[in-house]
Amino acid sequence: MIITDTHTHLYSEAFDEDRDQMIQRAIDAGVSRFFVPAIDSGYTQGMLDLQSKYPEHVFLMMGLHPTHVKDNYEEELSHVQQMLNQHKCYAVGEIGIDLYWDKSTLGIQQEAFKAQIKLAKQHKLPIVIHCREAFDEIFEILDQEQSDDLFGIFHCFTGTIDQAHQAISYNMKLGIGGVVTFKNGKIDQFLNQIDLKHIVLETDSPYLAPKPYRGKRNESSYITKVLEKLSEIYVVPQEKIAEITTENSKKVFKI
Repeated sequence: MIITDTHTHLYSEAFDEDRDQMIQRAIDAGVSRFFVPAIDSGYTQGMLDLQSKYPEHVFLMMGLHPTHVKDNYEEELSHVQQMLNQHKCYAVGEIGIDLYWDKSTLGIQQEAFKAQIKLAKQHKLPIVIHCREAFDEIFEILDQEQSDDLFGIFHCFTGTIDQAHQAISYNMKLGIGGVVTFKNGKIDQFLNQIDLKHIVLETDSPYLAPKPYRGKRNESSYITKVLEKLSEIYVVPQEKIAEITTENSKKVFKI
């Protein structure tokens, strides 16, 4: 069984004490593909080090996370462009809009999001979207940018069924992680109405650990708990869900 974690921050400081052991636990659990999103230029070297240490398992994205869109965002976007030119990256991400932490930066978040969508199109890469309390704002931009060469993943999808269908209409897969195991996560109530061909698995580790680890540090091996829950929801064996979602990830990342 090959499991793909389409979104894991393996370079996070939360793993500084046991990173190699944590990655090995995930590999032992069947996770052989780790797609690693960027946050800002401060994490680039850690990402490159990981890729050189685990070349068969770690696949990098490059982008500027919306909560890190600050006054120097144009400089950060230049770094993203430089990295896309110089290194093999499999997506532009994670990018998007986050209005949970800071609504005052909405204008520059929108600019950064649009600029990075254009970079993705130039490089023929998928985008990986971070959306927090910003579905309308994200959909507005996706409406403007919609085209055959716009595709990717709506990471950590937590919206309604209508928002799920709208995201899918923009050629986006839905990234499903620990939230699906939460009692108040809500997406478990309608997910079986979404065809599995639109779903990919993720952890977003070290964040959003699934039950029974909720509130603790998340790690990629815990994706098996997401798999178990999806198996219940879809009434499909875990092996089949791992196979379908890994195939879906290959269609997005082209690897």
